[in-house]
Amino acid sequence: MSTRERILHVAADLVAQSPHGDISTRAVCEAAQVGAPALYRHFGDKEGLLAAVVDHGFDQYLATKRQHEQAADPIQDLRDGWDSHVDFALRNPNLYRLMHSPAMRTPPASALESHQILTRDLERAAAQGRLRLAPELAAQMVMSANVGVALMLVARPAVFTDRSTSRRVRDAVHAAVFTADAFATPAAGGAETDRDRVASTAARLRVLLRESQSSGLSTAEVALMTEWLNRVSNTEPGR
Repeated sequence: MSTRERILHVAADLVAQSPHGDISTRAVCEAAQVGAPALYRHFGDKEGLLAAVVDHGFDQYLATKRQHEQAADPIQDLRDGWDSHVDFALRNPNLYRLMHSPAMRTPPASALESHQILTRDLERAAAQGRLRLAPELAAQMVMSANVGVALMLVARPAVFTDRSTSRRVRDAVHAAVFTADAFATPAAGGAETDRDRVASTAARLRVLLRESQSSGLSTAEVALMTEWLNRVSNTEPGR
């Protein structure tokens, strides 16, 4: 194991063991049996070290997602993805709080990959005509709700004592972004309106248009069509 890897693993262990998730560079150096110059040479400063710890933790979380084979049903993949996200947070509360701390000015690269995986699954749902709005907007809604629930469960355990809260919020958010027929029980998604059908059709057409190699449209026409379809799929009801 290299010096950098030893420092990183020691720092990750100390973060996990800390009552409040905070660590000192001095404690890391002592545990890793290295001098402060070695730590600063590899990570720059404490923030750089913590950013590396977060990236390492996110990478562990994403390892299971990278190996996961896509199910025929993207809705099930998205439900499982929500649950595995919350499960990871509950098993790694200090690391998870650190991942989403305002003090982390530079988001870890793995966080972007996680968002891309979510968006790809939503694009699969849109291609099947099962999404009420554009995949990018749906991804923002799902991710913000998923992270919010997970943070409340790990940061406010005395208040958020019912783990079923996660499932309830998941189902409510999914009902807002998926069409009624996306669920095993149609009623779970609520009654589908004409506006929902138009929006889901627009979202589906946008994904299919992007994937098509023979649409017959120019690059400029595709860009304009995409803008129109985004507007149709993302317009709030009543607007």
